[in-house]
Amino acid sequence: MLSLGAGRGCGLLLRGLGEQLRGQSRGLGLSLSRGTVVVERWWKVPLSKEGRPPRLHPRRHRIFRLVEDTKHLPKEELELILTQSVANLGSRGDIVSVRKSLGRNKLLPEGLAVYASTENKKLFEEEMKLRLEGKLERLQTHSGEKTVEFLKKCRLEVGMKNNVKWELNNEIVARHFLRNLNVFVTPHVLKLPDEPITRWGEYWCDVTVNGLDTVRVPMSVVNFMKPKTKRYKYWLAKQAALAASKA
Repeated sequence: MLSLGAGRGCGLLLRGLGEQLRGQSRGLGLSLSRGTVVVERWWKVPLSKEGRPPRLHPRRHRIFRLVEDTKHLPKEELELILTQSVANLGSRGDIVSVRKSLGRNKLLPEGLAVYASTENKKLFEEEMKLRLEGKLERLQTHSGEKTVEFLKKCRLEVGMKNNVKWELNNEIVARHFLRNLNVFVTPHVLKLPDEPITRWGEYWCDVTVNGLDTVRVPMSVVNFMKPKTKRYKYWLAKQAALAASKA
């Protein structure tokens, strides 16, 4: 059995050996591993005579200042150029910054993107110029694709009054797109049926997005119902009292 003193000596020896091995492996790597924290003493240790260990203050020289913390650094992102439309990212030719795991595990292996190198940027810039000049087929933008997908799931309701003569036109339908669906549509991109719409019923309207994709949206023309505000309710009560007094 080892005595207490011998046990302490063995522990110090093993600890020193471990520190030496860690120092050697760190020297071979020539770089700090992730999770390394670099600190320095707040108070400088005074120089000592040759051959003697430095004299450390029992409290002052145990205070350290943080120099670098590689464990909590923000993760770097990867800059890529999309080769085709990707949901929630962009369309072909867009330069995006994504997590390295997403870029290296999905976008690059599946051919959805390429590295944003100088050569690739020049290629996509030249392609964009050709598309603008009309020499290549135009592509739908990312926001345009989202608009198309949204319109495919929509149904428009247009409320028209019953006490006046009316005929539905593009301007009225465009206002209802903004009011009911919160989608801004210019009148010239709308197409209504050839026959005039002058009564309530089920119809349709075609919406062309960016001059490329056309979506047919079902449209219901219904009787306009005035919102039941307090002022309107007061007016209805007043009209009812007036009618009762005449009766």
